[in-house]
Amino acid sequence: MSSELQAKLDYVNAYRENRLMAAQYVLENHHLFEELVSICFSPEDKNNHKACWILEFVSYEELIWLQPHLDFLCSNLKILKDESSIRPIAKVVQLLVKSHYKKNDDSILLSEENLQDCIEASFDWLINDVKVATKAYSIRTLYILGNHYDWIHPELQIILNKDYGDHSAAYKAVAKEVLKKIK
Repeated sequence: MSSELQAKLDYVNAYRENRLMAAQYVLENHHLFEELVSICFSPEDKNNHKACWILEFVSYEELIWLQPHLDFLCSNLKILKDESSIRPIAKVVQLLVKSHYKKNDDSILLSEENLQDCIEASFDWLINDVKVATKAYSIRTLYILGNHYDWIHPELQIILNKDYGDHSAAYKAVAKEVLKKIK
């Protein structure tokens, strides 16, 4: 592990500007990207959640950089336990799945195994006790996947209808939006 990236991550905090600056640094220093991905899936690393925050911002700009790391990323989704790490990675998964089905020149190509890992992680996040943002990303990801796997929408519908009354207004808004599309 390079001390260069760790030193940057040590100074990252939750402020958006601060996270954006660190992401910009990685975008300008592509050689640090592989290490960033590695830290994201090293829950024992003290900067694990910060690396996930940065990966989310880097993914908005250069999602394609993840292509060579997809097997590693997708197969390790289930090792994430910290809410601060899961939320940004749930967003990255949403971006990856969206891109996979866009089918343009710079789209991401997920293998069948990658897609299965994304489905499993998204359902896990949806039914487990995680914050609403993670659930919202998972709902939207599963909706997209359900357009290609016919068993997903009925399952998603059951979960959303069952859990609807137990959640916040934000959850209800996303659930309602997706349930309307499914019907």
